[in-house]
Amino acid sequence: MNERPGNQLFDAYFTARDMREVFCDQGRVQAMLDFEAALARAEARVGLIPQTAVAPIEAACQAGHYDFAALGEAIATAGNSAIPLVKALGKQIAANHAEAERYVHLGATSQDVMDTGLVLQLRGALALIESDLAQLGETLATQALRYVATPLAGRTWLQHATPVTLGMKIAGWLGAVTRSRQRLQQLKPRLLVLQFGGASGTLAALGEQAMPIAQALAEELKLTLPDQPWHTQRDRLVEFGSVLGLIAGSLGKLGRDISLLMQTEAAEVFEPSAPGKGGSSTMPHKRNPVGAAVLIGAATRVPGLLSTLFSAMPQEHERSLGLWHAEWETLPEICCLVSGSLKQAMLVADGLEVDAERMARNLDLTQGLVLAEAVSIVLAQRVGRDTAHHLLEQCCKRAVTEQRHLRAVLGDEPQVTAELSDAELDHLLDPAHYLGQAHTWVERAVAEHSALTA
Repeated sequence: MNERPGNQLFDAYFTARDMREVFCDQGRVQAMLDFEAALARAEARVGLIPQTAVAPIEAACQAGHYDFAALGEAIATAGNSAIPLVKALGKQIAANHAEAERYVHLGATSQDVMDTGLVLQLRGALALIESDLAQLGETLATQALRYVATPLAGRTWLQHATPVTLGMKIAGWLGAVTRSRQRLQQLKPRLLVLQFGGASGTLAALGEQAMPIAQALAEELKLTLPDQPWHTQRDRLVEFGSVLGLIAGSLGKLGRDISLLMQTEAAEVFEPSAPGKGGSSTMPHKRNPVGAAVLIGAATRVPGLLSTLFSAMPQEHERSLGLWHAEWETLPEICCLVSGSLKQAMLVADGLEVDAERMARNLDLTQGLVLAEAVSIVLAQRVGRDTAHHLLEQCCKRAVTEQRHLRAVLGDEPQVTAELSDAELDHLLDPAHYLGQAHTWVERAVAEHSALTA
């Protein structure tokens, strides 16, 4: 295996394997070599180099030919990964075709190789993320519809508020996923572009053939040719990182909600169970939210990495010292963290275990107080807002003090029973009758998801 030793103990937990493959040493080197092979083809198309040089260059542009450990050692001296790789590529070609070696890397600079190689990797990463987001969205849409009418306590400031539905809560997660999918679609034209400017961004080394070669190179790599090179204009990468940060945060919100609903005191919704999942090294009874932990962990780590990208934006002049270098591992690590979060989110969403009976019992923990607003609003239409609010406030205090259900207290209050019948009070104190537009929000979230997926 041509990989340098690394910290791999946590990879399976925090990172999706297919994403790690995109950004492993093999993936990085192959992406840069893909640039070099495409450059040779483009320059041959335009007539700058002989067609006979293309095949030997392409044959050498296989990552398996190179010693990654040796490249890593050389980077410490060279200052970037392209310099030793291009040198090794030249030696590889010269050993079999000395004539072709002179045409390697013609007119390009190290940053062209590395940045375009990164864009090629990001294209693969973007495809993985979009696929996972679409799958997660589909699962959330299904679950939102399944639990569209399942009441549970809404919680504001971590306290019971008024009833909502589990479907409405899931629809909130779904809406965030859909918006992230839309953002990714919108940024693609800005992100998936060629980097090709030569030493200082002018492509002077290629003379009058510069633009035809640039266009041909973009076509070879199936990238867009931007208006100008972007060696020190890093907004494209930072925009992508920012959207990934939004995804990580949205998934963190999902994970936080699940972890709170799994708390022993709530015990309403659970991650799917599996042998050995979520156990404790000492407490046999434990069932920990291990998937939610990844979502919350990624949401905590990604903003710090994203701040590095933002901090690296004011890059000096035409090529940067240090700020560019700070990006190299940052954006790939963000991609890897988001990929791991998405994989865990899909597992959690697909296997949600819901205890609707516990939700109903928890809704009644306050003995009807969560529906005081419902009674107050109807009563206000008959006796006035201030009077109704004060009356309900007093009844709620009495219910707490006397440890009685609000329905019983209201039934004993003449000012209430003079305006509201027993049937009306029973109706108003049924959570299923005070769900507002919860059903509508689910329908709208699912419709927006479906429109994007169609």
